[in-house]
Amino acid sequence: MDQPVTVISRKMDLDSDKIMIAYPVIIQMEDAVIQRKINFAIISVYNDLLIEQNFYNEDLVELIGYFEVKTNERGILSLNLIVYSYTGGAHGITIVKSLTFATKTGELYKLQDLFKSGSNYVEVISDIIRQRIDDWDITILDPPFKKIRPNQDYYLADTSIVIYFQLYEISPYAQGFPYFPIPLKDLEKVIAPDGPLAKLITFT
Repeated sequence: MDQPVTVISRKMDLDSDKIMIAYPVIIQMEDAVIQRKINFAIISVYNDLLIEQNFYNEDLVELIGYFEVKTNERGILSLNLIVYSYTGGAHGITIVKSLTFATKTGELYKLQDLFKSGSNYVEVISDIIRQRIDDWDITILDPPFKKIRPNQDYYLADTSIVIYFQLYEISPYAQGFPYFPIPLKDLEKVIAPDGPLAKLITFT
């Protein structure tokens, strides 16, 4: 069984009372090359996210960055990078970006990497989400939701994959982030047998 990696939180040292940023750093891995590869990928995405969230904007009022570890077991690390910024107006905006790695190789998995090549995973997941939207009475922007993007945002948590949408992507701001946890068992037919999802579920 692959052991969890050690994830610590570091704060960005900034001479500003407007900005507070904590970011994840992987330490104490046996393979220093893989450790650097994962840390570089994390900080690269985080830097892009900070820029997108007005880090250098003169009108910036407040920016808060933090992270959440969602899965850290069986050779899989899945985490969320979260940045809120406010530059005036009715409210600030939060963006979430998720990263899922194979800790043995440092490979960063996109959503399509989790499923069998040529499978209809987009349709399978989209059907589930459309049903959840109806069941949970979620208000949807026009045009109505039809299907996920092939590289839709996601993270892994326990034995589920959580598909989610950014603010305003499919629903009004007041709805918050639409998160759709889907048990891996419900996707068994399309899961790649040698991919990360197969490590998080015991097929019957």
